[in-house]
Amino acid sequence: APWRPALLLLLSPLPAGGRQPTFSTTCARCSKNRRLRQKRAISERQLTRYFVDHRKVRVVGGQGGGGGHSFYSEPRKIFGGPDGGNGGDGGHVILKADQQTKSLSSVLPFYQGFHGEKGGRKNCYGANGAYVYVKVPVGTLVKEDGKVVADLTQHGEEYVAAYGGAGGKGNRFFLSNENRAPTLFTPGEPGQEKVLHLELKTTAHAGLVGFPNAGKSSLLRAISSAKPAVAAYPFTTLNPHVGIVHYQDYEQVAVADIPGLIKGAHQNRGLGMAFLRHIERCRFLLYVVDLSVSQPWIQLQDLKYELEQYKKGLSERPCVVIGNKIDLAQSRINLPLLKEQIDDRVIALSALTGDNLEELLLHLRELYDTFVKTEQSRGQSPVKW
Repeated sequence: APWRPALLLLLSPLPAGGRQPTFSTTCARCSKNRRLRQKRAISERQLTRYFVDHRKVRVVGGQGGGGGHSFYSEPRKIFGGPDGGNGGDGGHVILKADQQTKSLSSVLPFYQGFHGEKGGRKNCYGANGAYVYVKVPVGTLVKEDGKVVADLTQHGEEYVAAYGGAGGKGNRFFLSNENRAPTLFTPGEPGQEKVLHLELKTTAHAGLVGFPNAGKSSLLRAISSAKPAVAAYPFTTLNPHVGIVHYQDYEQVAVADIPGLIKGAHQNRGLGMAFLRHIERCRFLLYVVDLSVSQPWIQLQDLKYELEQYKKGLSERPCVVIGNKIDLAQSRINLPLLKEQIDDRVIALSALTGDNLEELLLHLRELYDTFVKTEQSRGQSPVKW
């Protein structure tokens, strides 16, 4: 019965001092040994929903503080003159590239800088409003009215998205020989207001490029700890995944799994333009070709054509051709035919069984070392993960 805990409390012996306890120790609701609630585990398919590569953001700078309006007065100095200080400037809204941020999902749709404080008496200036920093991933494009205004490609790079308003002038500012007792003061100016479009281009060292069901996701699972979805139907991967390949000398190479392309991708067919821009930031490309289909070299020609139509010179970047599914009988027949048709290096492997993955990892490191030396010779620091 609900009255039993209260009855037990009344019948229990009183503690020292004769005071009754303020809570019931027999009530289950008051027990302190309850288990903490565990967070529900999120599957890989649910995690892919949180990858955001587009975001519309409205940014407003902080408003400047108003100028002060006061006159100095004390005993023996009644007419001390104006002493209203200037108001503080409003805070800026700043976009900052952060290497630890990998998606635009944490970016809110609205940001506003802090307002400046009002000017005080005795010529005291108001404090400036604090800046608001918005962390965005490395490789974020900032567009305003369709024009690119910033390209954040380095860690720590900043862009002032909206400037704060200037602080108002106090009546002390208007003191002159003609006007010894000014009463004029100005309010703070409003902050700058903009509507920006943020677009993320995945910055990875290598990009896996291929048609749907070529085995790109399975290959990324085999060489890294990434776990993109794998299934027997096309367009399994709807969002880019980035896997990190670790080497014994603690170097890390980022490999991006780009969703499958089809013919006419440069005309926005299939997933088209939405993911061709992710390939644009990759330093070298890994073409994944399904060896089990007839004439697999046609796949490579179509892939290079789509990349070239999207951006001239994109298909000429350092690359290697990966012939996947070598564990199938038809693939072993098509492998020598593929090598005869193309001039690029071909690495035959099986992402399912793990055959010949060592050759790919070694060649991937060679491409990475060449990229690092090229960047250092230009005086630039290579992208690190």
